[in-house]
Amino acid sequence: MSSVTVIYRSPFETAICSSDAAINIDNPRYPPQIRGMPEDLEGVVATATRLSHVDGKAGRLTIAGYAVEDLAPYASFEEVAYLLLHGRLPEPAERVRFTQDLAGRRALSRLVLEVLHEAAATQARPIDALRMAAALLSLGREESAGDDAMTAIASFPTIVGAYWRALNGQEPVPVRSDLPHAAHYLHQVFGAEPSTERARALATYLNTVCDHGLNASTFAARVIVSTRSDVISAITGAVGALKGPLHGGAPGPALDMVFEIGTPERAESVIRAKLDRGERLMGFGHRIYRVRDPRADVLARAAERFYASGGDQRLYDLAQQVEATALRLLRERKPERRLETNVEFYTALLLHGLGFPSELFTPTFAVGRVLGWSAHCLEQLRDGRLIRPQSAYIGPTGLHYDRGPARPAV
Repeated sequence: MSSVTVIYRSPFETAICSSDAAINIDNPRYPPQIRGMPEDLEGVVATATRLSHVDGKAGRLTIAGYAVEDLAPYASFEEVAYLLLHGRLPEPAERVRFTQDLAGRRALSRLVLEVLHEAAATQARPIDALRMAAALLSLGREESAGDDAMTAIASFPTIVGAYWRALNGQEPVPVRSDLPHAAHYLHQVFGAEPSTERARALATYLNTVCDHGLNASTFAARVIVSTRSDVISAITGAVGALKGPLHGGAPGPALDMVFEIGTPERAESVIRAKLDRGERLMGFGHRIYRVRDPRADVLARAAERFYASGGDQRLYDLAQQVEATALRLLRERKPERRLETNVEFYTALLLHGLGFPSELFTPTFAVGRVLGWSAHCLEQLRDGRLIRPQSAYIGPTGLHYDRGPARPAV
């Protein structure tokens, strides 16, 4: 049996698995053989995008042309949103109009609030409530990709805030259109206008996680909208993908480890014991990055500034000791692997410092990532075709159904 070369064509590269016969998977007459196809699609380029680029070897993340470390700590969320939706940063007048448009879409309908109230009565997880409410955002409006995108981006902070308060027996906070996006989210969750430092820290986080290549939830959104379904349906599907613990569930456990250690003196013994038991250290290692996650650097600096301005400095110092010890022991135990700090470690530290409970870590990630999902949907609608890959059949053939003498034809 001859081996197969599978050629993946894209505007960026052609990836070839070595063998002695070539099959172009673009040709439906020649389905790829299973030996030539990565089951998880790792390394397969599925689309071209102007939105972000992840360079895992160099440890670089580019957001629409800007290095994440040059953009996220300084730009407002509204500026980054305009950048991803329009391809450039706004002029001052454009920024004002865009900010007003986004803020004007924050309020939720009575039906969405009722659904959130009913979900709270069942103690549904916040990410599930977000998925339920997201699906209702198109009710009562004509479908329009651009309007749907703006409405989803504007509504997610209100949904998460209103649900968290309902879950804790509190009334939702009236929406204010005068607050910037990040400050609005903090206001919705905690009920008080945040300080400039708190709002800046959250804006940096939202900007840092707004887009990150063709991750699982973004791919899910692009697949859905490639059918020419609506943007709200695609974003709802993306929330469902994010719910999975392999995609959106690690910041909480990363913080749990810091709390378990408790004091700097215990870091070595606790981490060694975890490694002896074969446990994974949450907050370290990444599917793409082979060096330190650049988002971790951005959020580490944001956390340092935030904790220095009034947070629990002892917790920040403990986290730094835990990080240093974990990296040293990982290099000692697994020198052949590059297991560096990832975005989840400092996400947990920063969001905890801002007062977010761990149950809201993943929904807060969605508040930032809904921007990327929306921008990808618009890009797919504008530039893309129906995403329709092939599968390699590995089941049996030649089986025969025993109709039996007493089985009438249907």
